Amino acid sequence: MEASFLLLFLLFFCSTIHKISTTTDIITTNHSIVDGETVVSSGGTFEMGFFSPSGSSKRYIGIWYKQILPHMQTVVWVANREKPLTNTSSVVLKVTKPGILALLNDKNEIIWSTNTSRSVQNPVAQLLGSGNLVVKDANDGNRHNFLWQSFSFPTDTHLPDMKLGKSFRTGQEAYLSAWQNDNDPTPGEFTLHVDPTGYPQVLLKRGTKVSARSGPWNGLYWSWAPLYLQKLSNSSTIKVVFNEEEIYYSYFLTNNWLTRIVLTSNGDIQSLTWVDRTKSWHIYLKLPSDTCDTYSLCGAYGSCDIDNSPVCGCLEKFVAKYPQQWENGDWSEGCVRRTPLNCNKEHVFLRYSGIKLPDTKYSQYDKTMTLEGCRQVCLKNCSCTAYSSLDISNGDKGCLFWFGELTDIRKLSGRGQDIYIRMDSSEQVSVAGSNRKKAEILAVSFSLLMAMILLCLILLYKRKKKKKLNLKEDFELPLFQLSTITRATNNFSVNDKIGEGGFGPVYKGVLEDGQEIAVKRLSRTSMQGLDEFKNEVIYIAKLQHRNLVRLLGCCIQGEEKMLIYEYMPNKSLDSYIFDQTKSKLLDWPKRFDIINGIARGLLYLHQDSRLRIIHRDLKASNVLLDIEMNPKISDFGLARSVAGNEMGANTSHVVGTHGYMSPEYAVDGIFSVKSDVFSFGVLVLEIVSCKKNRGFVHQDHNLNLLGHAWKLYKEDRSLELIDEELADSCHISQVLRSIQVGLLCVQQSPEDRPNMSSVVLMLGNESPLPEAKEPGYFTERNIFDEAKSGSQTASSKNEVTITLLYPR
Repeated sequence: MEASFLLLFLLFFCSTIHKISTTTDIITTNHSIVDGETVVSSGGTFEMGFFSPSGSSKRYIGIWYKQILPHMQTVVWVANREKPLTNTSSVVLKVTKPGILALLNDKNEIIWSTNTSRSVQNPVAQLLGSGNLVVKDANDGNRHNFLWQSFSFPTDTHLPDMKLGKSFRTGQEAYLSAWQNDNDPTPGEFTLHVDPTGYPQVLLKRGTKVSARSGPWNGLYWSWAPLYLQKLSNSSTIKVVFNEEEIYYSYFLTNNWLTRIVLTSNGDIQSLTWVDRTKSWHIYLKLPSDTCDTYSLCGAYGSCDIDNSPVCGCLEKFVAKYPQQWENGDWSEGCVRRTPLNCNKEHVFLRYSGIKLPDTKYSQYDKTMTLEGCRQVCLKNCSCTAYSSLDISNGDKGCLFWFGELTDIRKLSGRGQDIYIRMDSSEQVSVAGSNRKKAEILAVSFSLLMAMILLCLILLYKRKKKKKLNLKEDFELPLFQLSTITRATNNFSVNDKIGEGGFGPVYKGVLEDGQEIAVKRLSRTSMQGLDEFKNEVIYIAKLQHRNLVRLLGCCIQGEEKMLIYEYMPNKSLDSYIFDQTKSKLLDWPKRFDIINGIARGLLYLHQDSRLRIIHRDLKASNVLLDIEMNPKISDFGLARSVAGNEMGANTSHVVGTHGYMSPEYAVDGIFSVKSDVFSFGVLVLEIVSCKKNRGFVHQDHNLNLLGHAWKLYKEDRSLELIDEELADSCHISQVLRSIQVGLLCVQQSPEDRPNMSSVVLMLGNESPLPEAKEPGYFTERNIFDEAKSGSQTASSKNEVTITLLYPR
């Protein structure tokens, strides 16, 4: 009996010893591993051993996440990716002196090995908690003094703390190399590099050709901010080092998330986070994100704008180099200056704002100059074609200079930077002259139009025994002196300009009593703006609701026409939900409050206001956020009212924004309170997902966001629509209810959509909801087909709101 007990004890002890030996984090000269054994990092995040990709019988040495289920094994590094094994019965991974980790066969032949530049007496290989496999001297107290490390030889995955870049001292480069396909880790055709030529930028290459580019580092992020190379979230930081010895990029996490960046076999760069609740990887950033990410799609001095069709256009004061090719959709030859440069003539630099900065392959930089110093230096060198600020992290400082043609430019609404491009001085003069002529031509018509507008206002709103319009009395609208507004905006300083639309520019101002204001200044050349001005005065002056932006007054003096609003310090909703960093500030309770606030504001417009008002341009950029993040619907320039119990009307002049317009309005010009409901539904789905309906891209289909949400809803997978950042704060049933309400609002038929009073009730209780029917959505169309179709779409000045004219 005692002998049996002793035998069992010994068997248990030996099995325990064996288990410990296979889960150590090191390999020594006395301890090697064979197929079936692994090493595990301290903390248990990563595991290394032999593996076979799904659908393959070939064996590789690799590193993967240990906690993730075996059938979803996620490999982050492969050793022998070009020398797979077909038989591992006699293969061993061991450490040998002087300090080499090697994969050996039964004949002691090396299949794969590390290298070393020095010899040590007691080498070990260790799998660190970061996922970095290192070879080091066990007797060396310096924990960063490695003989070799896998982080210097990455495969397709960029992990936190890993450096991508190049050592100028040794010439060694660390870059990502995609797998051949999902089942074959052999190097594929796509690679990702931190480019040391010129000023640092990240390049995605297919073979030797660049296929996409991040733009230069500006001290905060790479020029094309929404890429994964921007700050990934509030829980991570980015580090870029560029000096005489090295250039590298790395990122660091401040939480315990499993996060990785992968270069896929089809050339996508994906940032993924493991969601334990759903047991899946969530893709929260992806490059290329749209057509405009294609490298130099529009050629030299061409600018790509994903919101336009066709997407390519020449920069202002540039024209197509070959007009016929350009009209046919061949933009490769780009654009040229309208007025050619002559080095013997006087030049100026014109500012172009809101762009992804051009390719910096042929660039130079200076870290100390001011922007004015940049201009002076560039002006003295005729080969210097443009300049911009080098570092915007703490005010504009330093200079980045371009030499030669400017390529790979795209428009970045609200996120881009300024660049100053060398032009013939006549361009600056011609602009001023042109503006004077326009002013002279429009002066008479402008005055007549304003007189007609004021006359209409008098006829509509005049009081008995009044012979002239008194804005203060008739509209209960205070009048501001022009001098007051001029002082408040520092004489309409460019630095105080916060936006621009079809109405004209918008400035931030501060009154003498300290009150912050937003000033919408009617552009003197804006014909659309005249109608918007009239609309704003007629409608919003009569509206008072906590979820509508408040009009404080107006200024009408000489040719100046301005509206004065309360200032919204947190700007617009789109600046949060479509920004990977700022969206983290909106947890689910706050987003739900915003959804409810917008709903109550619309209900007031449709039902409770003195006028039944249809907004016609409800979208994320027209929802402003106050200091407490309360939503306020703004921009009533396109609004219309309907009389009595009428719910809508039709028009031959369709105005609105792609992605938010209901089908019956966009196609037939029929607008109603239900077209506003449709826009609200789109907005709800965008708030939940942090994805734009227009331009939405999914790897499995060509549906827009509405189509994607509908597909998930039908398959009972609506949770997959939720923005990953809501995982820790969302009330699941509340989020699912909001998604269903959003889908009810975007149903194809206006009759099926609820009115806003029903929407407010549905959001505010937990009673059963009706099943949603198919939404009114369209799949994305090919941009070349749109260009050939002769679309009647015409962009307004703000390049977001569109106008469609239908003959009647």
